[in-house]
Amino acid sequence: MTTPTGRRERKKAATRQALADAALRLFIARGYDAVTLHDIAEAADVSTTTLLKHFPGKEALVFDEEAEQEAGLVAAVRDRTPGTTIPEALCAHVKRVRVRAEDSDADADYTGFLNLVTNTPALSDYAHRMWMRHQDALAHAIAHDTGVPPDDLRSAALARFALETSALAHRATDPAQAVDIAFDLLERGWGTPAQRPGTGQN
Repeated sequence: MTTPTGRRERKKAATRQALADAALRLFIARGYDAVTLHDIAEAADVSTTTLLKHFPGKEALVFDEEAEQEAGLVAAVRDRTPGTTIPEALCAHVKRVRVRAEDSDADADYTGFLNLVTNTPALSDYAHRMWMRHQDALAHAIAHDTGVPPDDLRSAALARFALETSALAHRATDPAQAVDIAFDLLERGWGTPAQRPGTGQN
């Protein structure tokens, strides 16, 4: 997140952070559904009206990284190491930012956040919708990198399916392996049974 420079901007950023911190703390302690906007505002020592100036609803209080997510996806394509394909770069990025939640070494705060999101359908759905909103930006980055028009359908399809691998990972026993398998399919295509080791089905 860009560091605010002006006094007013710093104050707004501090209020926003205080609200987000209070919300997460209360959600983890009491459960998402048991906490109201008034509870959060009171914990952050502001009015509910002030809270709503910063966040449109309860879900948004948990996720405050949309711009950073989009910038990261675009950078994964734009700044990838020479010789790395776009699917390879996106596979590594998705595993780093979306599957790290499964890492046993994750800190306690992040583990608490993960458990909250995983066990709260409203938050899981919101997180997925927010992640998928980056499809157009990612598609444009892919199209620009490959020298095709911004509305190129192949670029749009790759962006769509690359982002969807995150949901697949969170339903899998081994999230990282699930991402690898999905991106291998995106990179190489379906192929024939003989080309797909470990299976006799097409």
